[in-house]
Amino acid sequence: MFGAGGRVGRAAVAEARRRGRAVTAAGRADGDVTDPGAVARLAAGHDAAIVSVHAPGAPPGDFFPAVARALAEGGLPAAGVKRLVAVGLASVLPTASGDLLMDTPGYPQEWREFYLGHGAGNEALRAAAPHTLDWLVLSPAGDFDHEGQPSGRYAFAPAAAGSRITPGDFARALLDEAEAPTLHRTPAGVAAG
Repeated sequence: MFGAGGRVGRAAVAEARRRGRAVTAAGRADGDVTDPGAVARLAAGHDAAIVSVHAPGAPPGDFFPAVARALAEGGLPAAGVKRLVAVGLASVLPTASGDLLMDTPGYPQEWREFYLGHGAGNEALRAAAPHTLDWLVLSPAGDFDHEGQPSGRYAFAPAAAGSRITPGDFARALLDEAEAPTLHRTPAGVAAG
């Protein structure tokens, strides 16, 4: 679990341990996620990797594509990892109308550089991933509900600004897709079920 110190990372580690899975909880101090060698070292011996990272202060348009390339071009394939589930951003997902959420009327634009960086990371992953790496970018369909209690349910859904999901329910989706994939080589939204 790359990014194990964040809210989603902590929830994913807890869900994996609840399921009795062996998990390596990797944070910034354990290695640079933009370095394929560090990724390979940390991922060695694992069947799947979950990634939920960001770098405050780093240009998002540089950081997210660098992470995607480090994971896909060298790190995970060198470690023998076959499944990657990355945490993405709802802003770059299509809504029910087909428009990207970030392009819908009234959607906040002050974080647009961050949105575009995530989108560039998705495209870098799509371009860099060998066919031997089965990847998925899961995003909350809207945002996280940090106050609510997990329901134990979730559903795949198009982006919707008002959609909410708890980190615990989102972690369930991450682990389900890491263990028994139903979606392949695509971004997808997750909403409360």
